[in-house]
Amino acid sequence: MSQIASESPDATAALARDLASRLHAGDVLLLEGDLGAGKTTFARALCGALGVDGPVTSPTFGVAHRYDARVGRIAHLDLHRLGELGAFDRDLVDDELDDADIAIVEWPAGAPGLEDRATWRIQLDHDGHDRRLVRIERVGGAAA
Repeated sequence: MSQIASESPDATAALARDLASRLHAGDVLLLEGDLGAGKTTFARALCGALGVDGPVTSPTFGVAHRYDARVGRIAHLDLHRLGELGAFDRDLVDDELDDADIAIVEWPAGAPGLEDRATWRIQLDHDGHDRRLVRIERVGGAAA
């Protein structure tokens, strides 16, 4: 596990671009942290580095967005509202993950058991104005 101090949103995006070079088909990334900690900034930069053309937005209200990229299909899920609404649907989450080459999941605590499929865990924490502490950890899961 590595922990890095990020001094700005641009620095956080650079960390995501660096991680993108280490991803493989089947990877599931869990992005954790408080509101405004930089999860979507991280996901946006990661998708761009993986070859997504066009805007990458938070799927908070739609739960999932899919993007075509040079690495294949990327699923970007935001499960924050599912937890709030008590609307967790394991089949929906599994379908999105199964249909993706790489999956990025914000607010994974909204999907009990999702950690079993995770290959990366990224924790972003506030540490002052624009400063963040970013922890990136390779964990178990399906991908090698």
